[in-house]
Amino acid sequence: MNVTRNGSQPSNKGPDDWFTGNVRIDPLFQPHSPARTAGASVTFEPGARTAWHTHPLGQTLIVTSGLGRVQRWDGPVEEVRPGDVVWFPPGEKHWHGASPTTAMTHIAIQEELDGKVVEWLEQVNDEQYGS
Repeated sequence: MNVTRNGSQPSNKGPDDWFTGNVRIDPLFQPHSPARTAGASVTFEPGARTAWHTHPLGQTLIVTSGLGRVQRWDGPVEEVRPGDVVWFPPGEKHWHGASPTTAMTHIAIQEELDGKVVEWLEQVNDEQYGS
């Protein structure tokens, strides 16, 4: 058994290469071999969002507070609220973040494949975010 105490892992700022706006990443757990699942709590300030990206084995988001937005490539922007669970299948190009006026926090869970959990792509522009 392994207990990770609240506050024992430092928060990190979401890197500008992968995020627009103010984003805080709080690590929750990393994979312990042979498991390959990792999770983090991610808080987006109003208007903040990820860049477009994919996950080799998919990603699950559990919205815990606020009001957010999610979109898959060529799909509509959808609002998400606390209690909503979003699944992006393996390789599906997508982004997620806060609404323009309200912060949003979600738990992000993904698996690594060959040491990789995400492939970062181009930034989400204002037109895509607002659509």
